[in-house]
Amino acid sequence: MLFNLTESASIASHFLSEIREINTQKDRLRFRRNMERLGEILAYELSKELDYSPAHVNTVLGEASVDELREFPVIITILRAGLPLYQGILNYFDRSDSGFVGAYRAHKGSETEFVIKTDYLACPNVDDRILILADPMLATGRSLVDGMNMILKNGKPKFVHIVSAIATPEGIRHLKEHFPVPFKIWTAVVDTGLNEKSYIVPGLGDAGDLSFGDKL
Repeated sequence: MLFNLTESASIASHFLSEIREINTQKDRLRFRRNMERLGEILAYELSKELDYSPAHVNTVLGEASVDELREFPVIITILRAGLPLYQGILNYFDRSDSGFVGAYRAHKGSETEFVIKTDYLACPNVDDRILILADPMLATGRSLVDGMNMILKNGKPKFVHIVSAIATPEGIRHLKEHFPVPFKIWTAVVDTGLNEKSYIVPGLGDAGDLSFGDKL
């Protein structure tokens, strides 16, 4: 149920290095592009598990046998941090329907106590469809579970592919215990874990701020 992209070295390891490095990540455009590239690579890898049908196409010189994707998955991302990763996935599944979930941490008097607020949903009917759920930082896993529970109002997908740039053992465990539909995780790397504020260590910081600037 877990695919870890950087278990073997590839160009993806270089892209991951650049989104982590504190000086390189100051280049907001490069940060977004590298996150998008990771989305593209992970989309390619998970595409190998989708269903295809044999077909024939005409070229200028004859007929070719090909495999065509039977069904484009629905792509849903967590706003706002998920947008660059989502764009990379959409680049490869460019005929997919899309959806968006608004989820954020609402602190309860201290930086270590918080609840996940999910107060926005815009997505198509996902009933009996393949769903890709994109969130760059799989930290506690709570926003993905809460987001998925909101999405279930629009139908129950037959399978969910969760795509992240960085995951944690704690987040993976939480999904195993609480995610409401069958799923597989596709991540670029699994980091050490969470600190006392539930941020990923070593992680990279706040993916939303690094992509789009600080928020109030």
